[in-house]
Amino acid sequence: MRRLNTNCPACGGPVEFKTGSSLVTVCEFCQTAVGRGDRDVKDYGKVAEVGDPASGLARGITGKWKKKSFTITGRVRYRHSGGGSWDEWYLAFPGDRWGWLAEAQGKFSLTMQRNLTASSRLPDYDSVQLEQKITLKGVELTVREKGVAVAEGAEGELPWDFHPGADHLYVDLYGDDKAVATFEYGDGSDDAQQSAYLGSEVTLEELGISIDSLDPDAGKVRVDALQLNCPKCGGALALRAPDETQRVACPNCLSMLDAKKGKLALLHTLNQKRIKPLIPLGSVGEFGGMKYTVIGFMERYAKYAGQTYPWTEYLLYNRETGFRWLVCNDNHWSLVGPVDKPPSSIGDEATYDGETFKIYDRGVAYVRYVVGEFYWKVTVGEQVNTADYIAPPRMLSWERSGYGPSQEVTISEGHYISAEELEQKFGVKDLPRPWGVGVIQPRPSPGPKFWLAWLGFLFYLFFAYAVIGRGKADGWLLFYALVGVTMIPAVVMAYLHNFEVRRWSDSDFSPYASSDD
Repeated sequence: MRRLNTNCPACGGPVEFKTGSSLVTVCEFCQTAVGRGDRDVKDYGKVAEVGDPASGLARGITGKWKKKSFTITGRVRYRHSGGGSWDEWYLAFPGDRWGWLAEAQGKFSLTMQRNLTASSRLPDYDSVQLEQKITLKGVELTVREKGVAVAEGAEGELPWDFHPGADHLYVDLYGDDKAVATFEYGDGSDDAQQSAYLGSEVTLEELGISIDSLDPDAGKVRVDALQLNCPKCGGALALRAPDETQRVACPNCLSMLDAKKGKLALLHTLNQKRIKPLIPLGSVGEFGGMKYTVIGFMERYAKYAGQTYPWTEYLLYNRETGFRWLVCNDNHWSLVGPVDKPPSSIGDEATYDGETFKIYDRGVAYVRYVVGEFYWKVTVGEQVNTADYIAPPRMLSWERSGYGPSQEVTISEGHYISAEELEQKFGVKDLPRPWGVGVIQPRPSPGPKFWLAWLGFLFYLFFAYAVIGRGKADGWLLFYALVGVTMIPAVVMAYLHNFEVRRWSDSDFSPYASSDD
């Protein structure tokens, strides 16, 4: 196809298909999706406007991938059934080739469509299971999400037959070496066209896009936050991630608010007892050279054998890297983020980064208290199936949510962090110190160097007295001293064993259960 100048069938305004292989363009005057037909253009209906992206990307920005130049021509904003949203940018390459650049929660992934043959057909959507292994074009991938998304807004030129408000069934997969893929099933009907996209996670720098070249005003709006008022109590609210936030729990009146394009709507008042976060909302701390802001706080709990085990979680946000969590359990802390490749789990063990993690618990986690901003439509009483595997000071956590056509598994990696370190990072004081042993608390060092040094000192004294001093050394005294010193590692080993027993005391999978019965 060729470049085309025509008029919008809805308002008559001029529209232009600048890219020869684009199929739809959005009218700048009336927001109508205009489709390119064989002889004429078609009106596909009105399109909702899309807000500014968190990254500052925009149409017309150019870059380079694998020595091939591209231009960003358009964007579609999708929203899935869980309420979350993401942007898909369309990159026009030479030779009528297209790239699909997904932007979600501070991460980017670039994929390109792959031809499907009889030997590489997609599995039936209903048969796909979470964490199922699927090989596409020689790349082994793992299913992490399947769902139904609505294309709710768009801008610019698009390389596919876009229809506003249409449902799209999809499967998201990932693999080693930052590999990602998406399977598209259209509306799920028997005659719907299926397609597969394969690529990898990328950074804007790898795409040849300089962060400094992006819209500086867009960045300032997000960094400085969006100042609003609660529609229930009128209290001041600061949205620190306005483009990502789906729900806001007002800290003033404890009302649950729905957030859409920076506008708040009252859903209901939460009947919950106030809990004061140990690290206040709005606090800023630095991890890995990046500054994160605390934007949300929740209390969750699980039930085991009739007992309730609560813990709290703090949602952290950085514009460039997305979201992280601080988890506090019995005053033991861990910093949690997404895994970058699929772990493998067999029975009661999981393997990740060459390390073996052992199952600690399985159960159901419930949300009991929320305040602040969240990137999904969180509700009090929300529940997910969980499984935690530990290799102190690290933890792997599985969370499975959804049912039927929409399901998702989120796998996170947590690292133990001390209260003293958090006080330093966030500038807070008097965080409670933990009692007992944390689930992934590092094991104390037994100090073998000190014991060996003391043992060597005893031998030095013995020989120095016997040889250099020409005296008669008491061999029995040395013997009793050696016996006393040898008791040190025995005591240390006993202490370390007790430390591990206490670590596993609340687990149904304790390797020490039989010895404690």
